[in-house]
This record gives sequence, C-alpha cells and structure tokens, in this order.
Amino acid sequence: MNPIAKTAPLTGSRKQTLSFSPPPPSGSLAPYQGEWTIQHASHLLRRTMFGPDYEQLKWSASQGLEATLDELFDESDFPGPPLNSSYGSDPSVGIGETWVNAPYDGNLVEQMSYRERTLLAWTAGVMIEEGMSIREKLTVFWHNHMPMAAILDAKFNFKYIDTFRSQAWGNFRQIIKDMTIDPAMLIYLNGQDNRKTSPNENYARELLELFTIGKGPIAGPGDYTNYTEDDIREIARVLSGWRDFGFTTESETGEIYSYFKESNHDTGTKTLSHRFNGAQISNRGDEEYAHLIDIIFQQEEVARFICRKLYKWFVFYDISDEAETKVIQPMADILIDNDYEIKPALQALLRSEHFYEEEFRGVIIKNPADFLCSAIKPFKVDISQDLDKKYDSYYRLFGFIEETQMNFYNIPEVAGWQPYYREPLYYRLWISASTLPTRMDLTDTLIDGGLTPFRGNGIRMKIDPLKFIQMIDDPENPNSVVNEFATILFPKPLTQEQVDRLKGILIPGLPDFEWTAEYGSYAASPNNSDLANSVKNKLKNLLRAMMSMPEFYLS
Repeated sequence: MNPIAKTAPLTGSRKQTLSFSPPPPSGSLAPYQGEWTIQHASHLLRRTMFGPDYEQLKWSASQGLEATLDELFDESDFPGPPLNSSYGSDPSVGIGETWVNAPYDGNLVEQMSYRERTLLAWTAGVMIEEGMSIREKLTVFWHNHMPMAAILDAKFNFKYIDTFRSQAWGNFRQIIKDMTIDPAMLIYLNGQDNRKTSPNENYARELLELFTIGKGPIAGPGDYTNYTEDDIREIARVLSGWRDFGFTTESETGEIYSYFKESNHDTGTKTLSHRFNGAQISNRGDEEYAHLIDIIFQQEEVARFICRKLYKWFVFYDISDEAETKVIQPMADILIDNDYEIKPALQALLRSEHFYEEEFRGVIIKNPADFLCSAIKPFKVDISQDLDKKYDSYYRLFGFIEETQMNFYNIPEVAGWQPYYREPLYYRLWISASTLPTRMDLTDTLIDGGLTPFRGNGIRMKIDPLKFIQMIDDPENPNSVVNEFATILFPKPLTQEQVDRLKGILIPGLPDFEWTAEYGSYAASPNNSDLANSVKNKLKNLLRAMMSMPEFYLS
C-alpha cells in the first residue's frame, strides 16, 4: 500500500519534510451521518474549489452538507469567454469583446501570441472568480483526463476547454463523443490524419487505454483484459474521415469546427474482439464514431475506470481493496444507473462517510493552481478591475502556475500531469528542488512587496494583514488569531504546541493581554500609522511562518 502524507509540526524551518504512514481501513459510500463542523466544510470545499475563503467555510458550516452540495453544483454564473483587453492588440475585435469566433486579420504571429496570453490570463481569472462552485475543479479534472498540448491557436484551445466546462458534471459518454471529434483533439492525437488509406491509431489507442476503459492486466499477446490490439486497429478504421477546420488563417470568418469527409472514411465492416462481444460496426458515416462509443460504454469497466479517476482527484491516490469494493463499485453502479451522468455518482462520493474520514484530510499536496488560489483568494488580494490591467494581473498569476510545472493547454504527456498517475510518488511530484523555492517565493512576495502585474500594468498584488485580520471573529485574542488563521489556511486544526509556537511569533515572550491591548488601541485609532505598522508587522511575521508550514501546502 502506498504511503499517505501526514503534516509535520512547526519547527521554524521550511526545509522540513513531510512524514508518511499508511491509512487505516476505509469506510463506505454510505451517506455521512456525523456532526457537520467547519472542519468538515473545510475538507469538502478545499477538495472541490480553488482556495475557499472564511466566509464560504462559515456559510457551509452553518448551512450543512446538502445545502453546500446544492451550491457547489449550481448551474448559474457560468463564466463568460476571454476578451480583447488591449487596444490595437487584436484589430478584428473591439475592446471588451471576445475573439473566440473572430478571424485573424492582423500580424498573425503577434495576434496569435496576444490571444494565447489573454486565454491564459482568463484561465487564472475564472479559477480566482469561481464563487462557490465545483465547476472549475472539474474542468481541470477533465483537462487532465483528456489532455492536449501544443495547439497554437487559442480559439481551438478555448473551444476544447469550454466543452469540459459546459459539461463539467454532465454525461461522461457525451463528453467522450464531443472530444472524439473536437478540433483541437483531432490535431493533438492525429485524428485529422486518420484516413482509410493510411489509418492513424493514436486516438484509438488513447480512447481505450486512457479515456474510457483502461488496459487491465495483460491476458496474452496483444490482449489487455479490457481490449486488444485488434480493437485499436478496428477503432482507428471507425474513426477515419474526421478533419478540423479553421486553424489560424484557414477560416476567413473566424469560424472553427470539425467535419466528416466521407471519401476519407473506411466504409468496410469493423469487427471488435471478444472483449466487446465481437460487435460488428457497419458503415454509418458521420454517426459511426458515436455508435462505437455507445458500444464501449456497454462495458461496466468504463464506469469503474472513471470512478477511480474521480476518487484519485477528490480523495486520495491510493485505492485500497476495501475502497474498491465499498466505494468504487457502488459509485460505478450509480453512474450506470444514471446513464453515465457524473453528478449523481460524484455527489454520492462527496456526501459519503468514506470521504469525511479523518485519514483523508490534509493528505493531498496542492497542485500549483490550488496553491496560487489559496494564497490569493482567502486574503481577498486586491486586483485591478480595469479590464486591461486585470488581464495583466491574471497573466502574471498564471505565470506562477506554469513556472511550477502545471502548464494548461500544454500538458506534457497524454496520460495527464504526472502527479495524478506516476507511481509511487503521485502528488509529491508537485514538489521539487525547483518548484518548492518558487512556491516559497510566491508567499513571501505576497506578504512583503507584492507581485507586479505583467508589463507593470496595474496595482501590485499583495496580502494586507490588517484587512485579513478583520475577517476573523475575535481579532483581539491572540489564541483566536492563530486558530482562526489556521482554520482559513490549513486543512486540519493545529496542535496546542503549534498554537503556542505561532503565538510566540505573533507576541514573542509577551502575555496574551499585550496583544489584546495593542490590537484594541489600533482598532480604536486605525489611522495612527505607528499603531497600524506595529500590528501589521506582527501579523506579517505570523503569516510568513504559517504559509511556510507544510500544512499550507496540503489540502
């Protein structure tokens, strides 16, 4: 059994390592029946959102599990598309208008580069502005599940990611159908090159191995238990004839789409192996790919396969034999009973007793997007609201995500980001000799001088400790300051030893009443710069220490 991450106590050093120990036996998919506290709310929201803030944690704690799930899966407030934010950068599109359906009619290299930059800025923005919704976490889940890379046309990238966002908790079968003929995917996995005279098997192989059913144990030469090499060849024939249209300057109107070219399609009968009950697929033209996917989805292993992926994303990478029986199989049954609609199965997982077991809290190392948002959103860091300045601010923030090896629209492997599949380290691969200093530098910079937007355009983004402390319930009590900050920033409560050490950073060697008196004086005279600076510097020291702790790196 693979080890599970555990938090370590504060030692004053950020170079400490996490200790590990195996998890105990797991619970089941039965609904959680225990008390609902802010710690339970914290666990749910940290796994389903990017960086929840204190108001959201308290709202969930007060409203309960079912109300929180309703809010997380609410269909409203769908984000708008990326916009042209800078005059002269995109001649065919007005300021504040979207380029997603607009042609390229300027300097192509500069225009493509600009649109890609606004797409990346917008991507960071939708995570930061997500509200209380699971949509963005699921969008990134699907991006990892069916990756693509190196598609240089931002319109193709947007259409690809918009499909995932619009169907985030929708029908798994339909997502696969849509992605099979998505213009970006046709380019990425060579579907556009798949012709009856020269079949290309790239997408057919990944459709089975990574997207729908998985290999399973090798049963014999070319036989992977769930499918065979012959199936890959036959499925490539089924998928022949699809092409993309509109890449860069190909479309004068800016329209992009996929289309079926019948002359490139293999019209012969395709016969699948015994793994698919010898199904025969006769020529169905542009509907043949959908019929194929219907056949694949008749295999119950498809449901178990995607439920395991959801489990690893939302719970933990190690699926025990007991979890396979008590969680994965019941989830798969729910998925099948609901015609492969993701929402009922995923909600069952998120309301299960298994999900809320203590052993699964604070055991996932945050991915770069999670880490960034948890350093921005709970503090309500001020970001310029002028469109051009806001996009430059978001682009600067997205740069951190790329620098810490979570490239969106450019995932390095077709299996997804390595921390979600690479044994035995999994999530720990997010932390390395290069990425750890970058994470440290981000939090230090936000606490100290602040981040300058791209091109220096807009206000510096920084944490305001005086603004942050006003969000908690009892700012005059140093114990409450430490504990409430921990509730906001950490996935689990602190030990008393940790509280005492952190309080020692806030008020070194002083009794509690000294903080009460000092903060009370500041609250009575907030415009007194000496009082404000004294309180601010103490809070900065505390936040710097807390955001250096391993607990801040965990979800």
